[in-house]
Amino acid sequence: MDATFINLMRDPAGVPFFPVVFQGLYILTWALHAAFVLLAIGALGLSVYGSTKQKHDNNWKLFNPHLIMTGKLSVSMLILLGVAPLLFTQVIYDSGWYVANTLSGAWVFIFIYALLAGYMMFYWYSYANKKGTSSNTIIGLISFAILVFCGILMHNFAVESISPTKWMEWYAPNGVIDNSGLNFHIDIIRLAFMVSLTIPVTGIFMQNYSDFLSTRKDFSSEYLAFVKNLGTKLAVTGLLLSAVLFVVWMLKEGLLLHPAVLATIVSVVILLLAAKANKNSYITTAILVVVALFISGVRELIRYNIMSGLGYDLYGYPMNLEWETIIMFLLTFVILGFTGVAFILTMAWKVGKTKGVFDASKDVVVTRLANATLALFIIWTMVYFAWGIFALFKNTL
Repeated sequence: MDATFINLMRDPAGVPFFPVVFQGLYILTWALHAAFVLLAIGALGLSVYGSTKQKHDNNWKLFNPHLIMTGKLSVSMLILLGVAPLLFTQVIYDSGWYVANTLSGAWVFIFIYALLAGYMMFYWYSYANKKGTSSNTIIGLISFAILVFCGILMHNFAVESISPTKWMEWYAPNGVIDNSGLNFHIDIIRLAFMVSLTIPVTGIFMQNYSDFLSTRKDFSSEYLAFVKNLGTKLAVTGLLLSAVLFVVWMLKEGLLLHPAVLATIVSVVILLLAAKANKNSYITTAILVVVALFISGVRELIRYNIMSGLGYDLYGYPMNLEWETIIMFLLTFVILGFTGVAFILTMAWKVGKTKGVFDASKDVVVTRLANATLALFIIWTMVYFAWGIFALFKNTL
């Protein structure tokens, strides 16, 4: 197959800005999304194990509810952050994403309802754990299995979207059209690598957790040492496993000696040394962010090589500059987004550092950030509707 068919499926309106910018935004937003996916699955999986230990171990009894809460919040964040990379994929690789949704349309619907079921089971698991019911471990396992299944489905969609040479074979095997929407294809090495990352991500989170609470006097040093040591073991073991799987994956793709892949391997080695030394988990997390961006970049490199090898010119995508869209995006992402995130993170930090109840109204920094976020949101809403109404009348009158 060449790119003729793929190019015909492009949006005739083109893209509103330079394609390379959307490519960069995709790499960034996928890395953020993946981080919370890995933390959600890792925290939930570890909490299921902890639920079997907490009756006889006070450390697990204290840590397990915190793991469950971390998992619940992470699921919320992964859903929120998962929208952006899908949108950027649709903008510059629309043909691949639409074909994947056609081939596996039934699985797309199943994914949505499975995610809802898994998330609701997560809340049930949280409630059961608080009540100390004997079924909480089983409920947690079911939630864990459903959410992992959702991740496998997304992996299937990704594999199909980057396999244009197999689209006709999958859509019409032996010349017979299959419109069931039940096509299912996985790359076992790629999937195993992605799943393995849950171990080091959860381990490094545990190092962060221990360092963050080290200034609190209501958590014993023995408890914090327990969490940190376990986190270090998970981080080191997980990184070694992930590194091996990554090398095998790159060998299969023929990219092991590519500069981006070599840079990823070097960053993983640095991360491994930092996690093992366990001196400053915040620096370790910063290195983890770099590693996540490299991995996201390698994923994009694989897709770009496949598509460009068929003659699909990403950077030659028809462009129709829309400055109104770009300005609105920047206003939303940079000004409102950064201020809102700064408010949430600052409040979360101070809540965690405060023993007892934190009164945000008495904190100057949190109050100013809250007022600024609210004011910017009101202004943004007014501009959004005013701009929309102006565009509507401009194009219809």
